[in-house]
Amino acid sequence: MSKDGERSADRLAALRRSYLLGGLDERDVDPDPIAQLRRWLDDAERAGVVEPNAMVLATVDADGDPAARTVLLKGLDARGLTFFTQRRSDKGRQLAARPSAAAVFVWHDLDRQVTVRGPVTEVEPGEAAAYFRARPRGHQLAAWASEQSSPVADRAALESGYARAEARFRGEVAVPDHWAGYRITPRSVELWQGRPDRLHDRLRYRMADGRWTLERLQP
Repeated sequence: MSKDGERSADRLAALRRSYLLGGLDERDVDPDPIAQLRRWLDDAERAGVVEPNAMVLATVDADGDPAARTVLLKGLDARGLTFFTQRRSDKGRQLAARPSAAAVFVWHDLDRQVTVRGPVTEVEPGEAAAYFRARPRGHQLAAWASEQSSPVADRAALESGYARAEARFRGEVAVPDHWAGYRITPRSVELWQGRPDRLHDRLRYRMADGRWTLERLQP
């Protein structure tokens, strides 16, 4: 390793801070993990966290190779966590092959993290279409212009595709056949709260026999 590489590695190894904002007690959390997640999302929004609904979505392909990317949570209710994308994207193809996922929310400003795991199903077409129609027009056109996750020659080719979509849809933008919504049905939800000296608080909800149980995990 070069001297510059060693210095860079040393700097990374030295990056750390103490987590001092609070603790997490079993008596203080909602018995329903969806309600608790909604509470923490509200806290993050009030704290001014940028895109508090951003979550890292992890999937695996047919060969078991993992992939992760950031998507936006667009629905949260008793059925689970909903997001939208193209079926022919990498994540769409991976979910078709192996319909389960993990999602991680990280709110650094609050020293908090939530991890959700569970099976994934497509939402009803009407729900996916309703969300598509609620998107800004430019976002709708981009769904037609972009073959998400496919190679493209250059930026000009992408912008040319957008221009063609704009010319095609002078009025209402049709919902693409490849547009879909997906819902994660939680089977496990873990709350993480940073604490001093790395003795973090971790509480995990697990679905068992049709009801949620709560347990504390070692950090």
